[in-house]
Amino acid sequence: MDGKRAHVVVIGAGISGLAAAWYLRQGAGDRIKVTVLEGSPRIGGKLYASEVAGVSVDAGAEAMLARRPEGKELARAVGLGDDLVLPGTTRSAVYTRGTLRYLPKGQVMGVPSDLTELAKSGIVSPGGLVRVPLDQILPATLVRTDVSVAAYIRARMGAEVVDRLVEPLLGGVYAGRADMLSLEATMPRVAAVARSERSLLTAARQLVEEAPKDAGPVFTSLKNGVGTLPEAVAKASEAEVRTGVTVRELHRTETGWRLVTGPVPRPEIIEADAVIVATPGPAAARLLKTEAPKASSELARIQYASMAVVTLAYPVEAFPEPPASSGYLVPPVERRPVKAVTFSSVKWPHLAKDLVLLRCSIGRVGEEHLLQREDTELVSLATAEMADVMGVRGLPLDSRVTRWGGGLPQYNVGHLDRVARVRAAVAVQPGLAVCGAAYDGIGIPACIGTARTAAARILDHLAGGGE
Repeated sequence: MDGKRAHVVVIGAGISGLAAAWYLRQGAGDRIKVTVLEGSPRIGGKLYASEVAGVSVDAGAEAMLARRPEGKELARAVGLGDDLVLPGTTRSAVYTRGTLRYLPKGQVMGVPSDLTELAKSGIVSPGGLVRVPLDQILPATLVRTDVSVAAYIRARMGAEVVDRLVEPLLGGVYAGRADMLSLEATMPRVAAVARSERSLLTAARQLVEEAPKDAGPVFTSLKNGVGTLPEAVAKASEAEVRTGVTVRELHRTETGWRLVTGPVPRPEIIEADAVIVATPGPAAARLLKTEAPKASSELARIQYASMAVVTLAYPVEAFPEPPASSGYLVPPVERRPVKAVTFSSVKWPHLAKDLVLLRCSIGRVGEEHLLQREDTELVSLATAEMADVMGVRGLPLDSRVTRWGGGLPQYNVGHLDRVARVRAAVAVQPGLAVCGAAYDGIGIPACIGTARTAAARILDHLAGGGE
């Protein structure tokens, strides 16, 4: 406690934790003291930008959904509204069957809605194309409970649509596998229509028709990278932010919570009236083990994928033809180490400055062996990819390797039920809330959404509305 002010501690200074601190400040002003504790040397989590060839480029997430409001609204609220930028193009491709092929128009997370567009794309073979319309005459695939993305879509449209369209798109988001990822959690719109519509092709057409025609670009970013957002949010929250402080234990007391931080020989005890746990699943599981064991058990079962992002800067003349798309995805069936490429200076034209800046993503679930290589080897894999696929000549002017160990939670089958059990277990503990990418979505707006919900729960508790 600090005088008569309640003390709220947020554990974790990723965008979720920082946004929670900001929402607490908006809701309570100076009536509470907010402390944010971060175990690593810096804030921001997977939002981080640094210079490559003299240009600030994101090393983690490089965009946020523009059609979901939380990210844009927070950026504006903390003074970055003028820095919001729209992509130069969102047209992307898939490297499949020996060449780059543009994604067909009218697809929903890889599920085609237009057979003509799918045929024009050349992404699936003639045999794979013939299999798709059988969806309209096959018996219904009853979806009563959560199933894997692959199980449902393969049953309706065949293996090639899964392997060469759905799999690379999901892999680009989650670094996961379609035969493990939850249909309900990762493709909720498709799951909803799957419960009532026999034909997936018909359902996809319905989803495309229902989509707003004037919704604008799907993504947005910030001029100097979305990695600039955490610092602005931290400043606007007016919270005390402490880095290099690892919380080892969390205990309930008669009046609130006791946090044990610091080294074992010299522990530091921090008292709080309420706590928001905004760490990834494994860390949250450890912290909640004593006071919320059921939540801890469920969180510990969430699998995480590791990956690396190799950023390269080339002179424009190194490319026989300048890249025209925002990037491309690579299906696992192609057995290439690079799973996705983003042409950052094409997607975000303000980055160009007479350079081609690009990011190669390496690593999916089950490909941890790739990440055991040295940084120089990962750069070599990325430059070999550019030479092979894009015909790039020579070496890059600059490079950067960023490793995200255990960075992406896997929304595997049953994920939504697991999250519901976590929240039910946390709800019986007064003055405790959780937020982050492990729950309702891994994108920036989704994480901010969980932060807002967590902050609202804590504010309600402090106002006497909780237990």
